[in-house]
Amino acid sequence: MKARTGTTLAMAALAVLAGACGRAPARDRSLIVVAVRTPPNNFDPRQGNDETSQRVAQLVFSSLLDVGPDLRVVPRLALRLDNPDPLTYVAQLRRGVKFHDGHELTAKDVVYTYASFLDPNYISPFKGAFRVLQSVRALDDYTVEFRLREPFAAFPAQLAGVPPIVPADSGTSMRTLPIGTGPYRFVSAQEDVVTLAAFEDYFEGRPNNAGIVLKVVPDDTMRGLELRKGSVDVVVNDLPPDMVHQFETAGSFVVTRDPGLDFSYLGFNMRDPVVRDKRVRHAIGYAINREAIVTYLRRGLARPAVGLVPPQAWAFEPDVRTFPFDPARAKALLDEAGYPDPDGDGPQPRLRLSLKISTNEETRLQSTVIQQDLRRVGIDLDLRSYEFATFYADVLKGDFQIFSLQWVGGALADPDIIRRVFHSTQVPPAGFNRGYYRNPEVDRLIDEASAALSEDERRAKYSRAQQLIAEDAPYIPIWNRVNAIIAQPGFSGLHLPLTGDFQSLRDVRWVGAEKPPDVPTRPN
Repeated sequence: MKARTGTTLAMAALAVLAGACGRAPARDRSLIVVAVRTPPNNFDPRQGNDETSQRVAQLVFSSLLDVGPDLRVVPRLALRLDNPDPLTYVAQLRRGVKFHDGHELTAKDVVYTYASFLDPNYISPFKGAFRVLQSVRALDDYTVEFRLREPFAAFPAQLAGVPPIVPADSGTSMRTLPIGTGPYRFVSAQEDVVTLAAFEDYFEGRPNNAGIVLKVVPDDTMRGLELRKGSVDVVVNDLPPDMVHQFETAGSFVVTRDPGLDFSYLGFNMRDPVVRDKRVRHAIGYAINREAIVTYLRRGLARPAVGLVPPQAWAFEPDVRTFPFDPARAKALLDEAGYPDPDGDGPQPRLRLSLKISTNEETRLQSTVIQQDLRRVGIDLDLRSYEFATFYADVLKGDFQIFSLQWVGGALADPDIIRRVFHSTQVPPAGFNRGYYRNPEVDRLIDEASAALSEDERRAKYSRAQQLIAEDAPYIPIWNRVNAIIAQPGFSGLHLPLTGDFQSLRDVRWVGAEKPPDVPTRPN
């Protein structure tokens, strides 16, 4: 019966492809078609770190713990996580949780998943999260013990989200044939279409729809066009703000906005002789009009950011240096740093800097606005745009003066992200300190926060670290995303958690509606 259902769903997915050439054919709306930008590169959740691979993992797999609405860790596959001493965590598993092939999840599967990261020969972008894990073992079929090398209060957060639990002894099969315990089971992946079927035995209850089809549509305009003509049902955070605005003003499509965490920023190479001067970085911060970017360029699908730790997080510190739009202050700082205006209001710049970016159109538009803002205070900003793989390789090598990137939701849920980004030991390839920022006092505070046993002590240490980092400005914050879901009329249950997790698609269902009107897919 499962095989027949899988075949039916795969044929429905191929019908979605056929509909791309014209008006979408009539089809079963209980199968939700979601447009995504890129194809997945690896279905093994311990290895796939591109956006679409992680979205598939959110639908197919489940984690020991999860992130709640207040960004605190909550139970998932584990009913609870005990901490009998500073070096030991013990997870008590739910009983009766089934994998998609029918066998029950036990401690053996959990041990197998995390033992991967203890293997020195195992390659994974997530190994750094488990640097203090010394051992993992099963105490019985439903109890798992984690032993740490040193106290690490953020360890529970590492068990939430990535990586979820894979079956024991699954080897490399997960790369192409994922089997998890999540709300959807894998059916097929072919021709830029990934088909998933609702898992009847999902431990939190069957999804409200028959399945999810992830349809890869790389071009922004084509994603909007396919949504308009009905060959795509839903787009999640994958349309430009202008296009979201068009669908919103049309009135007949369902557009849902929810607060998000994604963080846009400028990063600096602290070894560069010009931008390592804090006055130059501060001048850049004051020169950028974030409110204009959020209001006009982002169409309200963002809010000005304060720092890497989002405002919704329990460790967020609001009392830090921020950068309101103040061109006069920016000019004064450049004067102080030794970059006077050579010709008053003339065309000559005070200094020239370079900004590396990807070819993503939204990033290029935003960078052009920043370029114009900096030009007004006398900084000539050279934009250098590259295909993402080339651009990202340069960032990892430290081959940049300034770069622009985004951190995405789940990574920001726990304040331990401060350690992974700003601790001096976390320069690539060990961590994400790509600008080679160093501050011994920040290092000390992060180390003490990681070892602290009480949340109050951790908060105090992280708060002071955030204040020092904001003053040093190795990052200039730009905005935090507002999540946006655009759907055909007739769909209900549309919402996203702060992290933007695709698992919320299990709440979506078709209730029926009239054919949507034509909507322009290019901004007016």
